[in-house]
Amino acid sequence: MSKFLSAGILAAAIAAAAPAAAQPPLGADAAVCRAGHPSILVNVLGFNQRTGNVRVALYDNPATFLQRGATVRKINLPVTPGGPMRICIAVPHPGRYAVGVRHDVNGDNARGDWSDGAGFSHNPRISLLHLRPSFDQVAVNVGQGVLGVNVVLNYRFGLSIHPVGG
Repeated sequence: MSKFLSAGILAAAIAAAAPAAAQPPLGADAAVCRAGHPSILVNVLGFNQRTGNVRVALYDNPATFLQRGATVRKINLPVTPGGPMRICIAVPHPGRYAVGVRHDVNGDNARGDWSDGAGFSHNPRISLLHLRPSFDQVAVNVGQGVLGVNVVLNYRFGLSIHPVGG
């Protein structure tokens, strides 16, 4: 897929999310975002099915990024019936963090289920040969307030991984 096509798909997904601004933040940390405290408001886009659960995971250590048990915080929610999901995740203090999102399509919480979707802050390109981006590719800087981050989910389609419709 060309860079231009990928960028076009991402731009369309972000544009489609514009009406989500009226939706309140979701999750156990929603009040933190509403109060304007240090947090990330993750706008999850591109669900291929409206089933199962979505998990937003926060990491702060490049050396343990994506390792089991290495998250700073996790928010798990059932997938909503429609539209993007705006999920708030509080950060312990301003700093550099990476966000990983997983859509557990069937809600079984099994690792390595090929039907599940995933995405990261900064939306790096994912492939079967490169499933895990580096911390530096996805890290964002959170200040004293709420940082908005769009994450477009990627799913496996045959031998490729890309957003729905891409």
